[in-house]
Amino acid sequence: MTARILVVDDIPANVKLLEARLMAEYFDVLTAGDGYAALAICDQTTVDLVLLDIMMPGIDGFEVCERLKTNPRTAHIPVVMVTALDQPSDRVRGLECGADDFLTKPVNDLQLMARVKSLIRFKALSDELRLRAETARSIGIETLLAPHQSQLEEPGMVLLVDSRAHSQDRMNRALQGIAEVTAIGDPQAALFEAAEKPYELVIVSSSLEDYDPLRLCSQLRSLERTRFIPMLVVAEQGEEEMVNRALELGVNDYLMRPLDPNELIARCVTQIRRKRYSDSLRSSLTESVEFAVTDALTGLNNRRYLDTHLATLVDRSHRRNRPLSVLIADIDHFKAFNDTHGHEGGDDVLRQFARRLQGAVRGADLACRYGGEEFVVVMPDTTSDIAVQVAERLRAEIATAPFRVSASGALVHVTTSVGIATLEQQGEGAHALLRRADKALYQAKHDGRNRVVGQAA
Repeated sequence: MTARILVVDDIPANVKLLEARLMAEYFDVLTAGDGYAALAICDQTTVDLVLLDIMMPGIDGFEVCERLKTNPRTAHIPVVMVTALDQPSDRVRGLECGADDFLTKPVNDLQLMARVKSLIRFKALSDELRLRAETARSIGIETLLAPHQSQLEEPGMVLLVDSRAHSQDRMNRALQGIAEVTAIGDPQAALFEAAEKPYELVIVSSSLEDYDPLRLCSQLRSLERTRFIPMLVVAEQGEEEMVNRALELGVNDYLMRPLDPNELIARCVTQIRRKRYSDSLRSSLTESVEFAVTDALTGLNNRRYLDTHLATLVDRSHRRNRPLSVLIADIDHFKAFNDTHGHEGGDDVLRQFARRLQGAVRGADLACRYGGEEFVVVMPDTTSDIAVQVAERLRAEIATAPFRVSASGALVHVTTSVGIATLEQQGEGAHALLRRADKALYQAKHDGRNRVVGQAA
């Protein structure tokens, strides 16, 4: 995982310390000595995360954070306040300004890295959703994204998993007014509960009776219906290592006991608001794009969407100096199959091929129907070696199990040829990349079909 992180502090020694820690983890680090410089950098270049000091000359960190979060160009950038201030009121104010987290100096290395990686994962997901929505807008879709509200318009749905009744009662009272809290002491019952109802936050206490709280967090992240629900862990003093492991598992936030009610409220509001923002992005993308850029037969994105979005992804890869791979898959002897089984039978194969294609590629990849019996998969941040592995998995998935023709009930064997190209030349455009992938596909067919051919720059 790599990202560009901006460190903002007026004390050069503090900047150098954080810069060294982050560069040791292979992050790209930018620095700023005051708030005005930080705002300018965020406005003019791509930043994935801001580590922001509070006490600075000119404008303090609170005002910098407020300006970042109210500017549509920078509102999506996660902000972590890193400061010597350690009063609960300071943490609450920082969260109310829109900060995504708050770390007190001196910062524990493991905690810092776990927080940074957790927020970067969230930003990567939201960036992909926002980018696809921007693509939809650029080809004529009018639906705009819902704004990232600073306050909750209605109470959130919170699931509290805590074995101790008195602890449940305290948190329930603290969250009155901003959330409807369902408290459950049995972790397995809580897991089923979370999967059945539209919760916007799960709070997991570390003090579960005879059950590892990290196991519950892992299960929540693994299940399809709960993997996008924010999680907040409440831990005891001295459980820092458990907190670090929780963050690495995908937990979004944590609090240490004794709890400050105001900080509990602020952190819960932050997570619920973020969940609603992500949901609005997904909903906007789904509703706006469905008819304009979706292939009606297979349900995949169509060529119109691919042509626009691939150009955006190629440009982003060039700017960030990251790899990007494209594969083109073609169903072998499809015309002969149509001649034998008719166009309805051909449509059956195309639909089943699309389903297997989606099952074989990764969640971050973009699968499209390119036209006829050709399909394209765009794989951001993917080298040629990994792209070949994905393509081979797809080829095997197609060839292993027969396809069913619904009209006759016949089972037919289908194979696919795949061509791959990886973006490695600065300045190469989307069309040139697709041409190289198409050339590799031609080679795969020429060499006997049912095979993968990769072609680098």
